[in-house]
Amino acid sequence: MAKFVTRSEAETRAAAKEFAKSLVPGSVIALVGDLGAGKTAFTKGLAEFFEIEGDVSSPTFTIVNEYNGTLDLYHFDAYRLENVDADNCDWMDDYFFGDGICIIEWAQNIEEVLPRGYIKVK
Repeated sequence: MAKFVTRSEAETRAAAKEFAKSLVPGSVIALVGDLGAGKTAFTKGLAEFFEIEGDVSSPTFTIVNEYNGTLDLYHFDAYRLENVDADNCDWMDDYFFGDGICIIEWAQNIEEVLPRGYIKVK
């Protein structure tokens, strides 16, 4: 397990861009951390790597934002999701097993429905 410690938004974005080099279509990244820990900054770094233009923001009220780039990025915010299980989250499978990259803020709230092989980032 690799460990990188960042101390600013710029460092977090740079670390994410380096991390993005290892991702392949179908990768699922589970972001875990307190408010203000840098989850959205990390996502912005991935977006920069995949040449996604425009504003990247946390999809707190929409649950998922879709961004098109050299590889599509599906940005989830599971903060408000409750009582999640396989029976009521089958809609996520289209994202999890698609051709893009899934990145999920507050992933601990939906951990039981994450696919095998997901990558946890704290």
